[in-house]
Amino acid sequence: MRPIIPDSEFKERVAKIQALMARDGYDMLLCYGNEAEPQYVRYLSDYWPSFETAGVIVPPEGEAFLLIGPESRTFATDRSRLPQIRLLKAFRESSEPEYPGKPLDTFKSVFDELIGNRQIKKFGVAGMPLMTLFVHSELCDALEAHGCIPEKADDLVNSLRMIKTENELACMREAGRITRLTMDYVIANIHPGMTECQVAGLGLAEMHRCGAERESYAPWVLTGDGSNQAISRPRQKVIKAGDMTFLQFGARYEGYASTIGRSVVYGQATQQQRSLIEAGYELQERVLDTISAGVPAAEVARVHKETAYRLGYGEWLLYGPCHGNGLMEGEAPWIELNSTYNLEENMTFCACIFLGNTETKIGLRVEDVFRVTKGGHENLTAYPKELFVV
Repeated sequence: MRPIIPDSEFKERVAKIQALMARDGYDMLLCYGNEAEPQYVRYLSDYWPSFETAGVIVPPEGEAFLLIGPESRTFATDRSRLPQIRLLKAFRESSEPEYPGKPLDTFKSVFDELIGNRQIKKFGVAGMPLMTLFVHSELCDALEAHGCIPEKADDLVNSLRMIKTENELACMREAGRITRLTMDYVIANIHPGMTECQVAGLGLAEMHRCGAERESYAPWVLTGDGSNQAISRPRQKVIKAGDMTFLQFGARYEGYASTIGRSVVYGQATQQQRSLIEAGYELQERVLDTISAGVPAAEVARVHKETAYRLGYGEWLLYGPCHGNGLMEGEAPWIELNSTYNLEENMTFCACIFLGNTETKIGLRVEDVFRVTKGGHENLTAYPKELFVV
């Protein structure tokens, strides 16, 4: 049976957030998202906006409402797990159509419908860093009568999202399976003479054929000079014999992201290429060996840094060894040297080992998704760590 998140779990999420709102004194919470970063909206509604932005407004009790732009009613009705949907001009697309004569809700009308004449003393926003100035201004205007301003409440929702349920883990395992098949296909078919963009096309086509709803992120295919880019997109650069190509692919399934990062070489690997790949693999293995419920996150980051320097690649580091993974390929929390929390069972992360050198312009990423367990970890992608030569 194909794994999904059932309607009952979406209802449970709203109820759990309402309990946290009561604990922290929030009278209302808005979960905000856009096409690139839909996680807060999708977590509560399963809706992923396109062109427009969206939000889920959570009252202290009762049903949450999905808030969408003026053009997406039929789209949202088809996808949303929340039956109550309201259209707001504030969530329109960036070309700013006016929709003259079209009746639309406002933040004020939604507040009035949800809580009537009750006062809003504390209003939270999850997804505050994503919110546009226009939406923030409209929200502040609506809250002015209540004498409060929006407060950042990302951590409230993140505290639930960080610990995955069995349904979420099933979806993440399926995303990992599709990503493994995608990487198998790309490595079997990549060859000199192709452009980075063509290789990306191979992966995108295969992951959709295998059941992905979309990619987790724009795939990265970086060859030779420029492969030290920690965040990038494929270029029209042609792959040549003797090059090393850094591949990064991730499939999204039922909203949940996966990712695998590996490098391939063409012909015989040079000593520099071999040493770099082997260092990346050893770094990830030492990090994963440290993972277990109860371990301080900062300890994992310490092992990562010390191992990198021992292998001679300390100056190639850019950031900590892991970041959260779930509805986004990269989400809270990060594992860093200054992290102050302990790992918990069913937290999920990307073991994201990036090494890049600005002088040689060469780099790679060894990346897999894992779940924290009581005695260690479960690798949800478990892709081979070998010298891939084509």
